[in-house]
Amino acid sequence: MESPVAQRIRELIVEGTLAPGTRVAEAAIAERLGVSRTPVRNALPALAMEGLLEPAGKRGWAVRGFSVEDSFRGTEIRCLLEGYAARELAARPDRGPVVAELRDCLAEGDAIFAKGHVVKEDEEAYGRMNRRFHDTINSGARDPLLSDLIHRVYAVPFVAPAVVAFNRVPLEEIFPILVSGHHQHHAIVDAIEAGQPDVAETLMRGHSSPARRSLGLDKLPEIALPDV
Repeated sequence: MESPVAQRIRELIVEGTLAPGTRVAEAAIAERLGVSRTPVRNALPALAMEGLLEPAGKRGWAVRGFSVEDSFRGTEIRCLLEGYAARELAARPDRGPVVAELRDCLAEGDAIFAKGHVVKEDEEAYGRMNRRFHDTINSGARDPLLSDLIHRVYAVPFVAPAVVAFNRVPLEEIFPILVSGHHQHHAIVDAIEAGQPDVAETLMRGHSSPARRSLGLDKLPEIALPDV
């Protein structure tokens, strides 16, 4: 489960408060956020896995330089690879248990959206559910090489499915975007369960649009992601 500290550090990077190349010191970040150094220390490696930080010196971190286009293209490539994973899973005769786990993810998402809107506190729950959904499909394909390639793409900033940036898009705008993406989740699972590899792959490949829109990546001139 992602910590609020990791979310807040990510926001500082996205907002440009922590600019590319900035050294990220545990003590300074802890003081800024009003927390102890321990949750900061735990959050930094996870943010490095997302591609937001890179090693700097001995056991240190710095904000990684990247462009909006990197994230845009990375999301496209992620969905192409995950489309193949969905295809392989849909063709497996033993996919039943995986489908059951995916249905559980759908129920979790349905519960988040049942109230007809989202609040800031939903960010962690949705990101966790979305990561679990995509990880379940990727692992369910049982293709180690494909899984490795997908996780390599996750290292591009804002490409990993657990990343949701509620601070970049107004909540009233992000709600229909996320609901649309979750409807796609339902259709993808239906195709996998029905044993329709072509349909499952096509739907997953098309899943990049709501992913980009939920991060504001479809509004390139309007957002302030670090661009170097």
